[in-house]
Amino acid sequence: MKAVVVVGPKQGYKVQEVPDPKPGPDEVVIKVDRAALCYRDLLQLQGYYPRMKYPVVLGHEVVGTIVEKGSQVTDFEVGDKVTSLLYAPDGHCEYCKIGEEAYCHNRLGYSEELDGFFAEYAKIKVTSLVKVPKGTPDEGAVLAPCVTGMIYRGLSRAKLRPGETVLVTGASGGVGIHALQVAKAMGAKVIGVTTSEEKVPIVRKFADYVIVGREFSKEAKKIGDVNVVIDTVGTPTFDESLKSLWMGGRIVQIGNVDPSQAYQLKLGYVILKDIEIIGHASATKKEIEAVLKLTQEGKITPVIAGTVSLEEIDKGYEMLKDKHKIGKVLLKP
Repeated sequence: MKAVVVVGPKQGYKVQEVPDPKPGPDEVVIKVDRAALCYRDLLQLQGYYPRMKYPVVLGHEVVGTIVEKGSQVTDFEVGDKVTSLLYAPDGHCEYCKIGEEAYCHNRLGYSEELDGFFAEYAKIKVTSLVKVPKGTPDEGAVLAPCVTGMIYRGLSRAKLRPGETVLVTGASGGVGIHALQVAKAMGAKVIGVTTSEEKVPIVRKFADYVIVGREFSKEAKKIGDVNVVIDTVGTPTFDESLKSLWMGGRIVQIGNVDPSQAYQLKLGYVILKDIEIIGHASATKKEIEAVLKLTQEGKITPVIAGTVSLEEIDKGYEMLKDKHKIGKVLLKP
C-alpha cells in the first residue's frame, strides 16, 4: 500500500510503498476513510518529538472502517466505523482503569513510536479504539481525538461552568474554529479572536463576539469577564491571553507554534489574579465519545479548508501553512 513515511530525523517524508499491515491478536486493521493534517506534523518533521522511531508512517488523526481484526478482539467487528486515540494505552495500569488513559505510563504514540495514519490502511491497538455512532460524518469523526475531544477535555479540566465566557485565540484555525463550537455546546458565551478581517464572517457563525487584532485584551474586557481562554497559538498570543482573564480565570494552553521561543512569566500577575495555567494536549475515550455524540447531533459542524490525496500531501501542508485558510485540512487516501 501507499503511505507517507518519515524516513529519519529532519529528513522530511516520502510517499512510498510499504507492506500492508497485519493485525496482532489485540489489534485491528482499518481502511483509512479520512485522516487529518495537524501543525504537530510540522513540529515532528522539525525534530521536536524525540521519541519518534524511524522510519514511521506520519499522521495521528483518523477515522476508518475495520477490515480485519485479531483473535483477542471481542468488542469490535469487521465493518465497524472507528476512530482512535492519539496513542495506544496499555489498558490495565492504574490510570487506564479509572478512564485516564492519557496518563498511562506505557502509552505509545501513533506517528511516534507506532505507525500513524497517512496510508491506505492502518493498524490500531484495540485499547485505542472508539466506535463512531451511525450518522456521524467522517469529516467530524476524524476531528474528535485531536481537536474537538481534546478541547472538550481541556474545558472540563478548566471546570467550565455554563454561562461563563470563553475566549479562543486563533479562532479561524483548524483547532480554533472547532473550539468555539465545543465551548458553545458546553454552555459558554464565546469570544473568537482572529488577526484577519476577512475571516470575521466565518468566525461570527460560531462565536457570540469577534475581536480582530493582536492586542485583544482591552476589547475582551469591554465585553465582560473572561473566565477561560483557549490559546491555540502560543507565545505570540500568551501575554494578551493572560491579560484578558478576570480574577480566578483559567488559561488552557494548547498552541505552541514556535517551541524554540521562551516566555517570561511574571508570577506576581498570576498569583494576584488567582489564575490557573493548564497545559493540555490530548483526550481520553470518554471525551471522544462525548464529542462524537455532539457531532452526530449537529452541535459541532466540521469546518474543512480542503481535502487532499496521499500523492497531494505537499499541497496539503501548503494549505496548512496558508494564513488565509479556515478550518482543518483532511487527507482521503
